[in-house]
Amino acid sequence: MKKTVVGIGEALWDCLPEGRKFGGAPTNFAFHCGQFGLQSYAISALGNDELGDEIADICRQKGQQTIMPRVPYETGTVQVTLDRQGIPQYEIRQDVAWDHIPYTGEMETLAVQTNAVCWGSLAQRSPESRQTIQRFLQAMPPNALKVFDINLRQTFFTLEIIEDSLNVCNVLKINDEELIVLARLLGERDKAFCLPNSEVLTQLPPQLIKAYGLDLLILTCGAEGSYTFQQNGICSFLKTPHVEVADTVGAGDSFTAAIVSMLLSGASISEAHKRAVDVSAYVCTQHGAMPILPEELVRL
Repeated sequence: MKKTVVGIGEALWDCLPEGRKFGGAPTNFAFHCGQFGLQSYAISALGNDELGDEIADICRQKGQQTIMPRVPYETGTVQVTLDRQGIPQYEIRQDVAWDHIPYTGEMETLAVQTNAVCWGSLAQRSPESRQTIQRFLQAMPPNALKVFDINLRQTFFTLEIIEDSLNVCNVLKINDEELIVLARLLGERDKAFCLPNSEVLTQLPPQLIKAYGLDLLILTCGAEGSYTFQQNGICSFLKTPHVEVADTVGAGDSFTAAIVSMLLSGASISEAHKRAVDVSAYVCTQHGAMPILPEELVRL
């Protein structure tokens, strides 16, 4: 019987200078888990508008199962502009559809049979969606894999939002820049977490594992590589492969999807980590967040 996985949170359009692209980490994650042969769902909310229709059409075309109720708000968009140096600047629209994800009976039914879920901090910026995500997590089986891919964006997070998820998850995925932000937030409240930046990458992960009872912490450091930290103190590091990069959109989501898919198949953490590195490297060589992965990368 296929294992069931869910990505829950934002569904939106990135409005780039060259045009619109469908975005949202939960759907990217779910799509890649589906490529590993898992029963995958993306949960969000869409507006009763053309942008919402287009997202629904894209998901149908890709064979992605969704629970995305229509709500009386505009479908989410992110306006991306480039400054004089070519550095992108993001304006994430507020009070949009994915800020109002309702908790439905269909979601409740799915939650009780879900083997793994992935969510982030962004969709929890609004009370309604935050409550829906928390209710979904509470309804899941106690032995399920609960992955908090922190995804800090602009100012749309608080320590309270982060800690509520840390107290529920058993796996944390975070990048090096986000880890420094988290260290600062925790250090402002508790001196035990006050660390110089030079020590954050090595000292904070074991502290977080102990403080929040995590089974696994995954730390990604961009082109440098990635780490896994476990409760038993085992730490591993893999370098990021050098590839010809088309774009990095969705690479992190594919990394998370590969880790989850491999762990659900019974693979070890080291095996899952290696596959995740290979999958995300391949995604970087392709345009867009949802390329079709080669068979050898999705073989369980």
